[in-house]
Amino acid sequence: MRKEDCFYLGKIVRKHSFKGEVVIKLDTDEPELYQEMESVYVDFGNNLVPFFIEKSSLHKGNQLRVQFEDVYSEADADAILKSDIYLPLSLLPKLSGNQFYFHEIIGFKVIDASFGEVGIIINVNETSAQPLFEIDRDGKEIFIPMVDEFIKKVDRANKTIEVQTPNGLIELYLS
Repeated sequence: MRKEDCFYLGKIVRKHSFKGEVVIKLDTDEPELYQEMESVYVDFGNNLVPFFIEKSSLHKGNQLRVQFEDVYSEADADAILKSDIYLPLSLLPKLSGNQFYFHEIIGFKVIDASFGEVGIIINVNETSAQPLFEIDRDGKEIFIPMVDEFIKKVDRANKTIEVQTPNGLIELYLS
């Protein structure tokens, strides 16, 4: 399995017992969706390795206590401690309406209510205080904050996102 075909689910943050149990901090708003998993991919030495789950239980909000097959000692648990956990993209719950996953909107066209066609989303910049659409407009980069008030419509069928940005925001990047 390749990382490009997966999504980040969380990280093994600590050992739970001397019998190899570990705690995964889940990066999700709905941890209950992931308490019945059969397996996950562990980023082990830059390879995604499948690990099968014997038992798991939700633990303190978004933490999942897990006993993996073949991980039965503290030394076994130490070997995978701090590893990232991934699942195949096909297991992501489907979103509807104006909700979207960042990876799914790459390549979407952005249309502003006042300005018109802005360009194509080439990336989502998550390094700032809030995520930004990174848009390519004929070789020029335009950044639009991903604010719910700006996003008017996500049209998956036509691969477009309609936005309404403050007057002059887009023009700032073009002058």
